[in-house]
Amino acid sequence: MIGWLQRPLRAAFMFVEGVFNRAFGDKLNPFYHLGAIAFYLFWLVAASGLYLYVFFDTAVPGAYESVEALTHRQWWLGGIMRSIHRYASDGIVVVMLLHMLRHFAFERIHGYRWFAWVTGVALIWFVYVCGVNGFMLPWDRLAQFTVVATFEWIDWLPGFGGALMRNFIYADSVTDRFFSLLVFVHIGGPLLMLLLMWVHVQKVPKASTLPPRSIGLALLAALLALSLLLPVTSQGGVADLGVAVDSLKLDWFYLVLYPLLYRWPLGTVWLLVGASTLLLLALPWLRRRGGKQAERRIELHPGAHAATAHAGETLLDAGLRAGLVLPYDCRNGGCGVCVCNVLQGRVDHGPYQPATLTESMRQRGQALLCCATALDDVVVSIDVASLDPAVAVAVRSMDARVERIERLSADVIRLMLALPAGAKMPFVAGQYLNIVLEDGQRRAFSFANPPHESGSEQHPQIELHVRLVEGGRFTTRVFTTLQVGDVLRIEGPFGRFVLRESERPILMIAGATGFAPIKSIVEDAFARGIQRPIQLYWGVRRRSDLYQMELAERWAREHANFRFVPVLSEEPEGADWNGRRGLVHAALLHDHPDLQGAEVYVCGSVRMVETAVPEFLSHGLDGDACFSDAFLPNALTSGSANAAADAADPAGDGAPARPQ
Repeated sequence: MIGWLQRPLRAAFMFVEGVFNRAFGDKLNPFYHLGAIAFYLFWLVAASGLYLYVFFDTAVPGAYESVEALTHRQWWLGGIMRSIHRYASDGIVVVMLLHMLRHFAFERIHGYRWFAWVTGVALIWFVYVCGVNGFMLPWDRLAQFTVVATFEWIDWLPGFGGALMRNFIYADSVTDRFFSLLVFVHIGGPLLMLLLMWVHVQKVPKASTLPPRSIGLALLAALLALSLLLPVTSQGGVADLGVAVDSLKLDWFYLVLYPLLYRWPLGTVWLLVGASTLLLLALPWLRRRGGKQAERRIELHPGAHAATAHAGETLLDAGLRAGLVLPYDCRNGGCGVCVCNVLQGRVDHGPYQPATLTESMRQRGQALLCCATALDDVVVSIDVASLDPAVAVAVRSMDARVERIERLSADVIRLMLALPAGAKMPFVAGQYLNIVLEDGQRRAFSFANPPHESGSEQHPQIELHVRLVEGGRFTTRVFTTLQVGDVLRIEGPFGRFVLRESERPILMIAGATGFAPIKSIVEDAFARGIQRPIQLYWGVRRRSDLYQMELAERWAREHANFRFVPVLSEEPEGADWNGRRGLVHAALLHDHPDLQGAEVYVCGSVRMVETAVPEFLSHGLDGDACFSDAFLPNALTSGSANAAADAADPAGDGAPARPQ
């Protein structure tokens, strides 16, 4: 029965989330941030409530008048604050119910997650108690209805015997002490709720309590628009206990049960509430999936770090709980950042967006850490330099100043960034950094300079190659409005697309700006005196796309162990080009039909990598000697039309593309 309900709910969520991914991108999909949005709305409610409290009069005669003064005479701020307070409170109910429904649909309530589920049920009731209490404070006709109905309902319970309602038989029975009590509950309740919210996330590794800035700003803008277009006002004038309330517009988010108090016996409503609460509390234990009940051992590479996955716990949560530094973003199978390779054992892939984990990726043994759960003891590999928590110290975040903007071709710019004096971002040739945008989104770019050419200690520098892509949010800025002296937030280094120590000859393929990490690796190899044969095949569409061809040709002249082969795929016949044509990987295979004993590094688009690597393996290349770094536009990974292709360097070693 529960499964029949969960399956259509899960399908509905997956469909809607897929639509939101295509519309806004996985990073800004609100369904991936429901818990964080609830926290954010709570702070909006708290901030607006504090402002209202400053002007609220807790005396019986003054309660209504003070709220009216805020609403009308101070409409430009007090009225807006009142409306935001109300609409944000309604929003909390909607978001929390969606959050719980989603976790139920995806079966994220079993095993160790029971703690978050049970505390979440308690939080829902805290929200309702605080919200209903808030409707009593304006002391209008809606407040009168809420007070009378609530205390009649409570009076039904054994031990009260009508004692509460006797305080509301006559108007003069309501005193200032009553309003002081209401205000005390309305302040104390949210404080206890905040404590419970903190407890609620303690079992969730690396829980986020704030949504991305863009979502926060959009929510605030929506609340402001609602407040201006549909301002919240009092209903029916001041409360009068001597006159019954006849008609009202109820807030159906908080007062949905209240019509039942006058249609059903009060005991029946208590039974409905009590039974529903008990059912929600019991859900984590009503349906268990037998294959997930045993704890499983997880071994994560590189480094052979071990973690234990509890019943139903995802590989990501198990690793984070063990203190490992793992790549992730949406945590809901929508972004692909946490793709791993399952080397041994079986996993349940769980629910995920099909565009993020394709069937071909599954056949290659890949899975998403955030969705997959272990069916056996498993061994997985992830695209990170190391899983040791100590390495997290090496990942640094800082502001970098744009020092030089140099056009290398019509659609490629060399961006030179200056780090703060004395600051360091040590990296290995082939790694990349993230540029952090204003709303928290990230764009990944390879270090194009080798580590030894990072400037002086007092003037450290980083070189990036930025390719313009139509509609690219960051790349468009680089080509149009970015100026010398502007400041960019960067973090890094990341990635494992680095030169391995061996005696094998090195074959390299670069596609377009995939030349950037190759440049860093090659120049670093020269500086370290590596004498292994190195051949670089650089594939582009036209001659003009070989934006640093002269540099590669100079390497070939100056280093006897280096050979350079440019390949054009779309250069018109008859053009002034006597070099190789066609697909770059085909050119390499023409020269090296037997790849046994070679070491191959491939950096370019996902399409190029996914085409080339199987071909290389079928020509004798050892799987342990093939290292790839695939990238593609963010628009293609997330569906966001606003964030297309901010060209960069993605994940390596056969991992799927990192959104750019």
